[in-house]
Parts: sequence; structure tokens; C-alpha cells
Amino acid sequence: MVIENCLVLELKAVEIILPIHEAQILTYMKLLKIPKGLLINFNSANIVHNGKKSFVNEFMYDINN
Repeated sequence: MVIENCLVLELKAVEIILPIHEAQILTYMKLLKIPKGLLINFNSANIVHNGKKSFVNEFMYDINN
């Protein structure tokens, strides 16, 4: 899901977040040229502490230009 052309939101419900899940969101961010990403796992006891992970890529530096 893309929000306002500045955030890729990836929702999962998996036992644990694997490196392939992180690679997936990073690939989406790069292909869409979007600077920020948020990976949320709903299969977590506490989403705030260990159910989310944020990502930033090289397009973040171009956000103000």
C-alpha cells in the first residue's frame, strides 16, 4: 500500500519477520522511488514494541529538493 507517494506500508501476519519480508519492502520502496517504508506484523503480542519496523532509503535525501 502506498500512502501519499511518500510511504510504503506493508502489512503481515506471520510468526516472525524474515529477511525476505524486509527485502520485499525495500524493493517496493526502490522501484516506486518512495523514501520511507513501514512493515507491520499483526501476529505479534505487542505491535508497538516488536511488531513494526521502519525503513528509509536514499530517496529520503531528495524529499526537500
